[in-house]
Amino acid sequence: QMQLVESGGGLVQPGGSLRLSCAASGSIFSLYVMAWYRQAPGKQREMVAEITNGGRTNYADSVKGRFTISRDNAKNTVYLQMNSLKPEDTAVYYCHARFSSYSWGQGTQVTVSS
Repeated sequence: QMQLVESGGGLVQPGGSLRLSCAASGSIFSLYVMAWYRQAPGKQREMVAEITNGGRTNYADSVKGRFTISRDNAKNTVYLQMNSLKPEDTAVYYCHARFSSYSWGQGTQVTVSS
């Protein structure tokens, strides 16, 4: 089963940028569909972006044009570049891996506030 460790969260002002990283281990990373989800207080967890093992991407409408997901199979890492951040992007962001099984990371907090 894949182990996932997120990093890169923090406090940023509206309009700012952050890059999240998710380091994977324990399985063949290149086979997995990787995704970022987020969960804000009092809300359900939602998919933000995903990238297939072939590199196709899909985004939630709320982040299209602002967020970019990418992966580096040589480094077993998936990234989420977040630009033009808004207060409503504040949430815990989770890395997710899907192939023959599912894995979640522990989450990293992103807070967008002035």
